Amino acid sequence: MVRTFLGVIAGLVTWAVVATILDIGVRYGIPGYREAEPTLLFTLPMKIARLSLAVIASLGAGFVTRLIAPASRMAPWIVGLVMLALFLPSHIQIGARLPLWYHLFFLLTLVPLVVLGAQLRLPGRRP
Repeated sequence: MVRTFLGVIAGLVTWAVVATILDIGVRYGIPGYREAEPTLLFTLPMKIARLSLAVIASLGAGFVTRLIAPASRMAPWIVGLVMLALFLPSHIQIGARLPLWYHLFFLLTLVPLVVLGAQLRLPGRRP
């Protein structure tokens, strides 16, 4: 139970840290991104970059969750569902400012990607 709790916390923190680091990279790597961010007037490459960093952060969150709580089948699901609960209100709030496909991709893949990340293994390690 303690490992499950710690795994969930570690997964949530991992998502935030990975997403923040990658977002900084996107800000410096894509011209015009920093200017577009406050208004959410992103180009298609900017939207794809944002969704890509969410994919990587979700996979990483699941992976770390499983490292901390390897016996818990529920921990990755909890992380994914908590993330969904945290992001759903903001996506509803900004709904008209981004296309529907963007919201659907982000929200519908969030939980499955965290769970998938929990299935990833380090090379040479046995399950």
